[in-house]
Amino acid sequence: MDRATFACSTAFFHDYSSSSQGALCLPGGHVDFIEKVESFTYSDFFRDYLIPNHPCIFSAKFTEEWGSRRNWVTWDGKPNFDYLLQKFGEAVVPVANCDVKEYNSNPKEQLPFKEYIKYWKEYIRNGHSSSRGCLYLKDWHLSRAFPEQDVYTTPVYFSSDWLNEYWDAIAVDDYRFVYMGPKGSWTPFHADVFRSYSWSANVCGRKRWLLYPAGQEEFLKDCHGNLPFDVTAPSLRDKSLYPRYNQSQPPVEIVQEAGEIVFIPSGWHHQVYNLEDTISINHNWVNGCNVATMWGFLQDELAAVQREIKEWKDPIEDWHLQCQLIMKSCTGIDYKEFYNFLKIIAENRISVLENGLDDEASAKNTPKAAISTLGMLHAVFDLKRTVKVLTSLSANEDFKKLDLTSLSPPPEALLHHLKAAIDTALL
Repeated sequence: MDRATFACSTAFFHDYSSSSQGALCLPGGHVDFIEKVESFTYSDFFRDYLIPNHPCIFSAKFTEEWGSRRNWVTWDGKPNFDYLLQKFGEAVVPVANCDVKEYNSNPKEQLPFKEYIKYWKEYIRNGHSSSRGCLYLKDWHLSRAFPEQDVYTTPVYFSSDWLNEYWDAIAVDDYRFVYMGPKGSWTPFHADVFRSYSWSANVCGRKRWLLYPAGQEEFLKDCHGNLPFDVTAPSLRDKSLYPRYNQSQPPVEIVQEAGEIVFIPSGWHHQVYNLEDTISINHNWVNGCNVATMWGFLQDELAAVQREIKEWKDPIEDWHLQCQLIMKSCTGIDYKEFYNFLKIIAENRISVLENGLDDEASAKNTPKAAISTLGMLHAVFDLKRTVKVLTSLSANEDFKKLDLTSLSPPPEALLHHLKAAIDTALL
């Protein structure tokens, strides 16, 4: 049995519940370090980190063949500004000011990449300071803008990636990012989009991570129920402002070196600092292991919107639709799009189970090729997890209030197809 098939059989024959995504205490704040590529399988990652929702660190050996590790870095481990300008000089990039707080985040602007590199060089020459503040290039969709560039290859451990599979299919967006920032740049306290998993690889430089297991963030909220902007701020020790702070666990701390990859579990809040001039590659992703967590997050978000505008429920005839619109503007998705998300993921797996994979598709970097790499039983596992969430979505009262006639196929028909595909695959 190959490693992908073993991983899938492990997943399928054990009925892991979504409760495995809950808060976990790591002994002494320990985070496993994965040293050798050849001795660490997908099944190891699935069993020991995805399902129990544990963080881990992959050694630099897992990224040493990447084009970015070879070309974006100088001989002494610094960003290779000349090479980057040659390849991406005319791009326009999103840049955040780490020295300014605006609505609990850093304000962003769009800058020409060559202007940002000019700023960065001056920032270094001035002892890592500037009258413009500490500017951090964040959330750059470089892979989408420059698909021909040899930048990196997604490790197999992160290849079951429903978010990017879906957004690639509708050709609207993706959740693959490049970050570049000087020493001292940082990201405030947050959890990732849709409570997804994330992985972050340092092309060069070093990062310091402060991680809180899912659920611990409840102890870090202020007296109004708001999360802190900076989890290291002295004000958190003021009991009148943060009454439950003393009940929180200390954060799990990671210092990530050049070339290493950090795996951030679903729903874990974190704060990140660049200890040196640093470039990193980051993905957010959801799969069968945490799609129930994503669904729970969406329900919580809708409930929060409903509470905020409950006084307008009677005057507004389509109040429930307005709630969906507000939720989508805040999170990027509503219940009907979540249904379409599940549908595309399911149909890709059903297609492979029913029709197999032709040689042309398997040779390409496609979702079906990724499904084939992980094995047919992994596709079955994905479908079983999709059935559970889709069943819950179909029974949800807020979902049933929407006009579902535009959904094709209807939820009942899709559920029937999923169950039939699973039954057939297991014969």
